[in-house]
Amino acid sequence: MAEGDIRRGKAAGVRELAVQGVLADHVRAVGDDERRRLRAEAYEIIHPIVFCQFTRKRELKRGHTWCATSLRRLEPRCLDRFHDDMDAVLDDIFRNAKVPIHNLEGWVSRRVPVATIEGYRRRRGQRGALQRPRVPGWLAAALGRDAWLLTLAVAVLDFVGNDIPAVPGTWPVDAWAQRRTAMLGADHHGDISHDIETVLAAMRTRPRWHESYVERPLAGKQPPVVALTSESTEDDPASPTSADDDLWWSWPPWQWTPSSGGWPPERTRGRSSSTSFGRSSTGRSPPRPASTTGSPPVSPTARRSTA
Repeated sequence: MAEGDIRRGKAAGVRELAVQGVLADHVRAVGDDERRRLRAEAYEIIHPIVFCQFTRKRELKRGHTWCATSLRRLEPRCLDRFHDDMDAVLDDIFRNAKVPIHNLEGWVSRRVPVATIEGYRRRRGQRGALQRPRVPGWLAAALGRDAWLLTLAVAVLDFVGNDIPAVPGTWPVDAWAQRRTAMLGADHHGDISHDIETVLAAMRTRPRWHESYVERPLAGKQPPVVALTSESTEDDPASPTSADDDLWWSWPPWQWTPSSGGWPPERTRGRSSSTSFGRSSTGRSPPRPASTTGSPPVSPTARRSTA
């Protein structure tokens, strides 16, 4: 399709625009409806790349072997991370695709690591947290430059701005206690709660800094997620075993509108039905509405606009 056809308003696909080197400029120039169409099309092209080359490796590193086997088997929190990464990669494509790209998948593959890192830092900044958690000189001096306390301070600054929901008791005490043991040894005396309070007390010596980079982002964290037990979901009509589950999982985020029947019901994702994930846009066996094109599952709890 020629560039003149694009100017005359004929719909051009993501691949055609990328080959002509005008994808980024075109996205900036068009309206919201066209932007959503292109974003949906790009989503279909690149979600296998993001899962296979990035999400699967991360889930294996976390020990989530079940999540790593298939996109449809991602647990809710892992699925939210996947969609955050997808948003970051899509934003990167529409911002940087300014040269002719004949192999879109190959070009995206090279950009995924940088795009996801930048997306994570941008989300931290939106929460008010430091994009790159580091201990300032005054805080290091207040902590006596103790190696463990400095490590714990970075952990605090990282936790308040990361994608992990809030935990009961405010801080992930058990995980930090394990890190403390690994760093100092099991025979080291002391209490992790005391160490946390020591770090926080040092941070509070700069009230405005503490409010901006600790209290504010911490207050904005998602509340703790309480998983339903198998007994509590057994007779739940909205559980993943209900008849409309395949329909619900097949809805991509840009179709979650009142005109499409409203937002799917709140539910906890289960493992009752899943298929292997592949590159084919029709690779899933359950039936789906004619309006869908094999989009990946979408978390019911935290989806943002794809405009």
